[in-house]
Amino acid sequence: MRLSLNVKFLFLYLLFALSSFLCISTVTSQMMMKNAITEKATAFYQEGLYLSEQYVGNYFEKPQNRKTLSTVHSQLASLDVYLDASIWLISKDGELILSSDSITLLEEPEEIPDFKTVLPGGKYYMIGNFFNMFNEQTLSVLIPVSHNYHVRGYIAIHTPMSVIVQEKEGYLFSFYITMILLMLLGLCFSAANWLVTCHPLNKLRKGAGEYALGNYHTPIGMEQDDELGFLGDTMDFMAESLKDHDEDQRKLISNISHDFRSPLTSIKGYIEAMLDGTIPYEIQEKYLNIVLRETERLTKLTSGLLTLHSMDPKQNRLCKTKFDINAVIKNTAATFEGTCTSRRISIDLLFSDWESLVYADMGKIQQVLYNLIDNAIKFSQPDSVITIETTVKYEKIFVSVRDTGIGIPKESLKKIWERFYKTDTSRGKDKKGTGLGLAIVKEVIQLHNENINVVSTEGVGTEFIFSLQRAEENPDEAANSDSKQ
Repeated sequence: MRLSLNVKFLFLYLLFALSSFLCISTVTSQMMMKNAITEKATAFYQEGLYLSEQYVGNYFEKPQNRKTLSTVHSQLASLDVYLDASIWLISKDGELILSSDSITLLEEPEEIPDFKTVLPGGKYYMIGNFFNMFNEQTLSVLIPVSHNYHVRGYIAIHTPMSVIVQEKEGYLFSFYITMILLMLLGLCFSAANWLVTCHPLNKLRKGAGEYALGNYHTPIGMEQDDELGFLGDTMDFMAESLKDHDEDQRKLISNISHDFRSPLTSIKGYIEAMLDGTIPYEIQEKYLNIVLRETERLTKLTSGLLTLHSMDPKQNRLCKTKFDINAVIKNTAATFEGTCTSRRISIDLLFSDWESLVYADMGKIQQVLYNLIDNAIKFSQPDSVITIETTVKYEKIFVSVRDTGIGIPKESLKKIWERFYKTDTSRGKDKKGTGLGLAIVKEVIQLHNENINVVSTEGVGTEFIFSLQRAEENPDEAANSDSKQ
């Protein structure tokens, strides 16, 4: 059975209250009873010693003196009222001589059957019927009376156990009152805990349930400035991120569908036309070339998607090495020689040093350079110049790819890094573009924990600048280089 936190808190509270009551009614009650008996017995013993020293000892000098016996009886009666207990004077042979319960003196001593001077357990008090002299449980304290260093008799002080139990219950009642007050305080604490903890947790639970169903538009709205409030704000931030992710995913699927549908439609149309004879055999080569270009476009699009998927930081691992970025730039620029020659575009390389060592993944940085140079050529006018420059600043090497092409509209600068994004000019000028090149560039640079920026003006040109970690020269290599010089 599934229980809510409120029910669990209430159950624990009731369990705590019941356990407290049982603890007080058993353990505490027994401890208080034992303590009450010990205190009562000690008090009786002290009073008995005083009575023995001051009055009873004189009686045993002249045991037949009725006047002395009357005086002792008067003291016993007074002490009986003070202690609320019965006081006896017992001879060492076990005969009851005086009793504070009796108004007059006893005519003859009463024998106590089975009287023993040593009480059970060797204690100075006992609980029972005092050698069958009482019909109820009684606390009896036995105090020896000494005279001339000899025990002459005993003083016995008795009180019913019911009196001690009543006193104990009176003290225990105050414990019960205190416990009830503590339970009420605990109930107030539980209510406060519900307001401070359970109520916000319910809001978090409902919010998480809505987010699990995909409803990210209603924030939890926690107003607490504590851990729960921080958790609520974090969940709201997570919901906003998930909402953006869902929108990006829908946009991605929409763009993929658009970019795949167009070439597939063309391929399907041309092939059907060739099969049904609409396109004569003599001119089929022209349309087969179109189909080939569209196929290449689909291949390039698929490769770009696979590349982006591999850029996941949790899955991708960079293979960083130390290499000369200038040499990589030269080799990458050389691959565009044919395209540049056909469009009369020149590439100028400006290096601050003969050799610029960086620490990065050479394959991925080469891909970044390829995409940026390809992009620059794509949007440059014939007879124009593309400049690739490296500069060193502190522990970074900055690479710049600058063209004098058509530029990027201001409103599109923030969107060029999005997957499948193309400006209107791009769609009109370059039908082969997939819209993934700059997204790949951004992912690779961020994977290296570096930055890339763009500066562009329409009709003037565009410049992309990214940074790489500078690699320190090996001290041994540096020494060898100095010796050669």
